[in-house]
Amino acid sequence: QVQLVESGGDSVQPGGSLRLSCVASGYSEAPYCMGWFRQAPGRGREAFAAISLGGITDYASSVKGRFRVTRDNARIATALQMRSLTPEDTAVYYCAAVDVSYTGCNVTTVFRSWGQGTQVTVSS
Repeated sequence: QVQLVESGGDSVQPGGSLRLSCVASGYSEAPYCMGWFRQAPGRGREAFAAISLGGITDYASSVKGRFRVTRDNARIATALQMRSLTPEDTAVYYCAAVDVSYTGCNVTTVFRSWGQGTQVTVSS
């Protein structure tokens, strides 16, 4: 059974940085695409970063230039480095994965496995 576990959520001040991690288990090999989503209170879920098995990344405009996604295929893990955080970044952050995608790996990819989420709060 596939399981993804996020960690690293915290409360930070505006302008601060934070690093989230996600480790997957239950895969016989690293999934093709891993991604990050977030959901703020009262808002829909937003896909904002994706990274392919080969390390090709895609970002939503809301985070481009501020967030950086990486992955470790040997550990089947992904990490999200966030900087210049604003209160608008406050949300529950989820990682996701899919082992096959016929439409590439990007923020519109349909993911099949999800983590339980980790809370990020940006506030002074």
